[in-house]
Parts: sequence; C-alpha cells; structure tokens
Amino acid sequence: MSLNLLIKSCTLVDPNSPFHLKEVDILIEGGKIAQISSEIDFKGEIIEAKNKFLAPGFFDMNASLGEPGLETKEDFETGTKAAMAGGFTGLAVMPHNHPTTDSKSQVAFIINKAKGHLVDIYPYGTISQKREGKDLSEMYDMTQSGAIAFTDGNKPVQDAGLMERALLYAKGFEGLILSYPEDQSIAGKAKMNEGVMSTLLGMKGIPNLAEELMVLRDLYLADYTESKVHFSTISTAHAVELIKAAKKKGTKVTCDVAAHHLVLSEEVLADFDSHYKVKPPLRTKKDVAALVKGVKEGVIDAIVSQHQPEEIEFKAVEFEIAHFGIIALQTVLPLLHQAGLTPEEIVEKLALAPRRILGLPIPSIKEGEMANLVLFDDSEWLYEEANNYSKSANTPFLHQQLKGKVWLTCNNHQVYTSN
Repeated sequence: MSLNLLIKSCTLVDPNSPFHLKEVDILIEGGKIAQISSEIDFKGEIIEAKNKFLAPGFFDMNASLGEPGLETKEDFETGTKAAMAGGFTGLAVMPHNHPTTDSKSQVAFIINKAKGHLVDIYPYGTISQKREGKDLSEMYDMTQSGAIAFTDGNKPVQDAGLMERALLYAKGFEGLILSYPEDQSIAGKAKMNEGVMSTLLGMKGIPNLAEELMVLRDLYLADYTESKVHFSTISTAHAVELIKAAKKKGTKVTCDVAAHHLVLSEEVLADFDSHYKVKPPLRTKKDVAALVKGVKEGVIDAIVSQHQPEEIEFKAVEFEIAHFGIIALQTVLPLLHQAGLTPEEIVEKLALAPRRILGLPIPSIKEGEMANLVLFDDSEWLYEEANNYSKSANTPFLHQQLKGKVWLTCNNHQVYTSN
C-alpha cells in the first residue's frame, strides 16, 4: 500500500531538524517524507494540523504484550493497536511471557511473529535463565538474534553476584542491563507504599528503602565493573537523588519512570480500587513532585508506559489478591500533560531518549527519510471501551475525559488517524 498524504500547518518538534519549532507542511509520498516547506500544494489526502505538534514516533521501553503464551491478556495485534493509538511507533517488550524470552529461538520467534505492524517490536532477553535469578541466560546469543537489552522484567535480581556477572558479561559486547530495583527481603509480600495510607488502611507497606537499597547496590556494581546500567521504573525521591549523584561522579547510569508515577499518589488507594495497584507502588505526593522535577532536570532520562494487561478475573477481586499492573499505552500522553511537561520534554523523554539509551536509530524528520511520526496536541477526548484497543481493560482511566490526544501515527508505510 502506498502512503500519500499532506500534514498541513503542523509545528515540528524535532531538535535534530532545522525546522524545529517552526510551522510547516510535510508531504508524505510512498511512505517517505517527500517535502518539508512553509506551504505545499497537494491534491490528495490532507490532514489539517494547525496548533498540533509533529514529532518522531514515540518509543516505549517497558511494555508487556503477553504473546507468546499469555495471549488472553494481550497479543501483538491488540498491543500494537493500543500502541499506535497512544502515538508509539516502537515497543521494547518485556520477557515475562510464557515461555520466557531466555533463548535465541524465543527472540527470533518474537521478531518474526511481530513483523508487518505499524509499530516495531523489539524483544528484551532475560538476565537469568527462566527469570529464576540463579544462572545467567545466553545473552550474547540472544543479542545475535536481535535482543536489544536484558532484564528479568518484574522480577528483581536479588543475587548481587549474579548481577555483577551479568554486568561484566554484557560489557563484553556492549549490551545493556536493565535493573528493576526492589529488595524483596524488605518489600516482602506487601501490596502498597509504606506510609500514612498503609497505616490508615491497615495494610502492609513496601518501604522506599526496598527500592533505594537496590539502586545503591547496582550503582556500586556498575562502578566496580565499569559497566552501564539502566534502572526501570524508579519511584522514590531518594532514588532520584542517588542517581543524580552517581551521574555527577561519572557512573554510566540511565533511568526511567512510569507515566502514572508522575501524577498519581497513594491517596487514590483509599477505596481499595485494584486498578491503582501497580509495582513499584504509588508513593507520596513528595515522591511524585521529586520525580517530575527529576524528569525536568534530566536526571530521569526516559518515561515509559509500564503497560501490563490483566484479565478481569485478576483485577475484579479483593485488593490484597489482585494482580499488579495497568494498561497504559493509550494514557501516557494525557498523564504527561497532567504532569505539566512541555511538548519538547514529551518528545525528548518518549521519542528520543529511549532509542538513545537502547542504541536504536532515532527517526529523523527530513526529506527522503521514512515517515516515522506522531501528531499530537492537548485536545480532550473520552477514553471508553469503544476506543480502548487493548485486549484488557485494567485501567482506572476508562470513562474519563483525558487531555492530550494523538491524531496521527505513521510508520512502515502505514498510518493511524483518530476521529
């Protein structure tokens, strides 16, 4: 299918383009950017984009899609539809499917099965075999098959010796280790943040210390091994301070935060709504403010969706036994608007930094380049079952009026447009 259209009077947000922050027309012919100019005459399909922002397509560093093995939660078809509706043209998928992505054949399966969509899918490989935290996986073999980095997903690596060996091994081929920082001996089986709300609700809490101890450990290990490390979904004010200090002294560290941690705090759990049950847990308003500040100051490099679909039977139960996680690909942009991020900050944290961290090519909005684009603004829209493209519905934002809308997503000669 040949993709031909004109995006008229959009404001370009791409610091790598000479047209950055200028209002331009962009002509796409045959899936490529054919012309960028202040005014273009075109007889075909025209997208009116006055006061809308056009940027390189967003990239999510933390999405769970279920397939293979957990297709009742999400599959590549529904996951990529939700992603393109959220403005994403690339997803890095977590390895906690079934079986886990811990071999080159599993990596190859995902890459081949996920071809042909508007959204590009990149698999992570596991750090340990079967995510059991005992023996290293065949990371180099998985790299050869197309794994872009390594993580045990939502299972933190508890064994410091294993993490040290993983960092050293990955360093040999310039691989990247993603650390999900939680000391399980301190977190235990608690279900929410430890603090005033957990005391009020009579529930065991996960203290900030569980995250911060692990951040400290892996920063030391990264220094010791002279390796790079990336922290997934940090959530506490002190974790931001630790990473800021480490960056200042030259540690090779990057980190990301989930969009919901920039807006929601533990108070929303007063009614025991399991749709707000996420891990790391929602923290205090002080932590939320520190995370937003960390994003704006550049301490936090990227923002992720932490999209984790769950069937209704795992959410429509008592808070104590409900699974962690929310679907989030379609709500990242509205949450970032709510958190007070500018269009330039959104593009840096959602489109540019994730690809930079993972060593992937950054789409360029230049004549002759393939069109890998998102068009968005701060319009309001109603999120409901009819326009929820995920297979699951575990989100607290359904039936809400959200501010921050994706109008067009374009990649791989395909285009998505919203009403």
